[in-house]
Amino acid sequence: MKIYGVTGWKNNGKTGLMERLVAEFCARGLTVSTLKHAHHATDVDQPGTDSYRHRQAGASEVVLASPNRVAIMQELRGAGEPSFTELLSRLRPVDLVLVEGFKREVHPKIEAYRTAAGQPLIAPEDPSIRAVASDVPLHLDRPVFDLNDTKAIADFIQAELGL
Repeated sequence: MKIYGVTGWKNNGKTGLMERLVAEFCARGLTVSTLKHAHHATDVDQPGTDSYRHRQAGASEVVLASPNRVAIMQELRGAGEPSFTELLSRLRPVDLVLVEGFKREVHPKIEAYRTAAGQPLIAPEDPSIRAVASDVPLHLDRPVFDLNDTKAIADFIQAELGL
């Protein structure tokens, strides 16, 4: 599996870029999975559902299956968060895994950058960031794309990975 990340500070357009890239690569006939890191407490299961009740009762893992999707919820119950490598190993093989977040991992990434967010660029200090997708022109030692030019960004990623 080929891996490419989208990174950046909060409110810089990472999720929108991820969404557009997934759609673009799928339209090109590639199979795509995503891996997203959340820094905050998150729960995909809601109080009152049967699966929630199973987890609350102490289940380590709950598999929720329907004709449309399968969700696997694993409770850490005090154990450490799984490593980036371990999370990737849990995915079924696809052509491309797009990763949102995981700033400190060394896989190739593109940084999403919006001036209005008021955060500094990460790219100058991180060689794993191969390009920047920005809402303003920037002069850097690596390619800079318009944040909304999904096709050009996808072309760059596809060329980088040899897909």
